[in-house]
Amino acid sequence: MAVYTDITEDDLSRFLTAYDAGTLLSYKGIAEGVENSNFLLHTTRGAFILTLYEKRVDPNDLPFFLGLMHHLAERGLSCPLPLPRNDGALLGELSGRPAAMISFLEGMWLRKPAAKHCREVGRALAEMHLAGEGFELTRANALSVGGWRPLWEKSADRADEVEAGLQDEIAGELALLEANWPKDLPSGVIHADLFQDNVFFIGDTLSGLIDFYFACNDLLSYDVSICLNAWCFQKDGAFNLTKGMALLEGYESVRPLSPGEAAALPLLARGSALRFFLTRLYDWLTTPPGALVVKKDPLEYLRKLRFHRQIRNPAEYGLSR
Repeated sequence: MAVYTDITEDDLSRFLTAYDAGTLLSYKGIAEGVENSNFLLHTTRGAFILTLYEKRVDPNDLPFFLGLMHHLAERGLSCPLPLPRNDGALLGELSGRPAAMISFLEGMWLRKPAAKHCREVGRALAEMHLAGEGFELTRANALSVGGWRPLWEKSADRADEVEAGLQDEIAGELALLEANWPKDLPSGVIHADLFQDNVFFIGDTLSGLIDFYFACNDLLSYDVSICLNAWCFQKDGAFNLTKGMALLEGYESVRPLSPGEAAALPLLARGSALRFFLTRLYDWLTTPPGALVVKKDPLEYLRKLRFHRQIRNPAEYGLSR
């Protein structure tokens, strides 16, 4: 559920007078997503997405997110575009929350992506990495290796409630990753959250990328590892080599990985699996019963982390060299 803040029709109509967006015809909450409140609006000018940024989003980050979407769209990437207010600002306020109007992107996300879709995702990710070059604003990745220990310390004492022995296992994994995390690989703007529900398709054609609210500056190949985790595992937890090969082929058709990036993939994939395990673990342990947010199982990413520990060569992900 992703409507945390209610809005009234009168308040929304007044909000829209600051935009060249037409007159409100209808609106409804969007039930997907976990960070912000989202609404689909229909006006006399078309369809828009209205996003109210909730307390987990730092308002100081919003110029980066909104500016990045403009930058990427100007360079040909298909993504939602923030609608400027009549005064030129990209951000307004509604119901006590920072709010933005975003263009509506046609398409839908796939529940059962095939290898051909993974290839398109890899290609689009590489195109985003190239399009992000030259974006002047920067944002550090608070959920990269430097942020994992503080997050882990919030959950460590209760980790064994989820699985016996987990506290010691994750402590050891975290220490290994901190000691060996690469620092000299190509970096730039990354999406950092390119899961299936953030990629839209029309039929088998990728129509665009959405939800840039975890975007930041980090290692480009770390973003690739996030996609391997998000797109290339089956429901039973098995890694799908065909999907991995397709995703990596799609990426390298636009931006070939350097030898160092390729060699680091197993470690990066362990790190990205740990990152999503830690955020899920924290939410699993701290979200109160009856909350509107659907908790995601942290053990899914623990299983992925354990798989990546066994990988010794990037060819095991389908990378051809």
